[in-house]
Amino acid sequence: MAGGAAELSAMQVPSPSAREAASMYGTAVAVFLVILVAALQGSVPPESPLPYRIPLDPEGTLELSWNVSYAQETVYFRLLVRGLRAGVLFGMSDRGALQGADLVVLWTDGDSAYFGDAWSDQKGQIHLDAQQDYELLQAQRTPEGLTLLFRRPFSTCDPRDYLIEDGTVHLVYGILERPFPSLEAINASGLRTGLQRVQLLKPNISVPALPADTRTLEVRAPDILIPGQETTYWCHVAELPVGFSRHHIVMYEPIVTEGNEALVHHMEVFQCAATFESFPHFSGPCDSKMKPDRLNYCRHVLAAWALGAKAFYYPEEAGLAFGGSGSSRFLRLEVHYHNPLQIQGRRDSSGIRLHYTASLRRFDAGVLELGLVYTPLMAVPPREAAFVLRGYCTDKCTQLALPPSGIHIFASQLHTHLTGRKVVTVLARDGRERAIVNRDNHYSPHFQEIRMLKEIVTVLPGDLLITSCTYNTEDRTLATVGGFGILEEMCVNYVHYYPRTQLELCKSAVDPGFLQKYFHLVNSFNSEEVCTCPQASVPEQFAAVPWNSFSRDTLRALYGFAPLSVHCNKSSASRFPGEWELQPLPEITARLPEPAPRCLAGPRPGPAGPTVVRIGGGRG
Repeated sequence: MAGGAAELSAMQVPSPSAREAASMYGTAVAVFLVILVAALQGSVPPESPLPYRIPLDPEGTLELSWNVSYAQETVYFRLLVRGLRAGVLFGMSDRGALQGADLVVLWTDGDSAYFGDAWSDQKGQIHLDAQQDYELLQAQRTPEGLTLLFRRPFSTCDPRDYLIEDGTVHLVYGILERPFPSLEAINASGLRTGLQRVQLLKPNISVPALPADTRTLEVRAPDILIPGQETTYWCHVAELPVGFSRHHIVMYEPIVTEGNEALVHHMEVFQCAATFESFPHFSGPCDSKMKPDRLNYCRHVLAAWALGAKAFYYPEEAGLAFGGSGSSRFLRLEVHYHNPLQIQGRRDSSGIRLHYTASLRRFDAGVLELGLVYTPLMAVPPREAAFVLRGYCTDKCTQLALPPSGIHIFASQLHTHLTGRKVVTVLARDGRERAIVNRDNHYSPHFQEIRMLKEIVTVLPGDLLITSCTYNTEDRTLATVGGFGILEEMCVNYVHYYPRTQLELCKSAVDPGFLQKYFHLVNSFNSEEVCTCPQASVPEQFAAVPWNSFSRDTLRALYGFAPLSVHCNKSSASRFPGEWELQPLPEITARLPEPAPRCLAGPRPGPAGPTVVRIGGGRG
């Protein structure tokens, strides 16, 4: 039967009854899942062969589910399309643009339906890929809509294809409203399109068992009215019971109000500072003038969730302590609503459910802040496509602050502001890079979550941790300096580890005296009447720099050789005893090779052209 064309066009073909459709769907999916479970070779979580699920568009028309086979180095996708008109395109691109994207397209010419691996050029024109690497496993009409089941290798060694790797993946989509005579007749610029960010390659780690006495605490903003604007950060203060004793958080999971899955983008729970006895019970937009200033002291992260993530488990031997003496009873929930359609009147009670136990585990988990100090001493010139800044947790600091057996990093949360494009933290020992703690080559400041590491990284006393951030300031005319403001920049990796130590922050910045020498040099070589004078503030001095090849290259060189001011800080914000100024820049004698995709010896077997889709009959 040519059901694909019937589903995708206005042809007068009888549709199956609801009971027939449900039966067809159940049979086809059951067969597919048997094949899928076998293909995933034991890596399937027990609750579902496709456990990860996200809405792609704000209206809920497209829903994506997926799982990962590390044995096959393949991602399995299930794309549900509700109310399909004439086709859909779905794929990946470097930053979420539909120009220059790697795509799979389902379309109809009015008579037949086709599924094909495609790509888009810089004008948005769609082209059939000469190497078909998306493999259609099933196309099926379901009671919910049209379901496409397909797979794609991480690496295809096709220059037109996106390399699926660890970190953020920008998914793109487009809706076809009418038939097209050919794939090449489609241009993405004329479609209803969008993007969604996820981590596709979830770590394949076992789920620890929870203690028998585990209890739950829901931190959620009750029945709030989501503002009818594209972006809202909502802050809500919650309070632990009086006399709440010391417990360990062993797991947390999201609570998303049904129907709002496409609006709730990410959520975080922060613990407030114990230096204040009380905090105002505020619930409202985080940028509201009514928000009490004291909420700025609620910055200690207890939990963080982003779209596509599932429950977060602590290792069996560790838990995150909260409650008890020396710990604040006040928590701040922050919910990011992404509402591009500016939907009005939607109410929400989303939040995070903490699972905790009074049976304290062997180790307290801790959070260590790596990267750059929040200071304007570190700056990015304007009109830069890929400017790199590096922050150092030096061997001197880890030698002094870590226990002899070291610490074990099991999770990581990367953070920059708006110009961040790539973040990586590397562990070095004896001058040689040894391990990648976390890397995101497609980092987005709009998608931040605590991510479990595939393998625990052990940091020993005397080890060095280098956090590198790559920035893009092509749309800016002034230097972007480091700082807390959203238009300033940060370079941070919050690593989660055990056992907890006194070390809470291990970061660096360029020595201030050497930066003043840079300003003096730039000023002396400048023919214009500007002044990077020492009596001006550092942001003012950077604002006065005439950005030419000399000033850009000299700043880049300065950051590459000048000594450091190192912050090796306790949780009290005081530094460990020692001399931390004018510290020599660490020398790396051997670097880890850049990860290279594994390529097959020859072209991948597959169809030479698009697959004709027969709805209900799999591939045709």
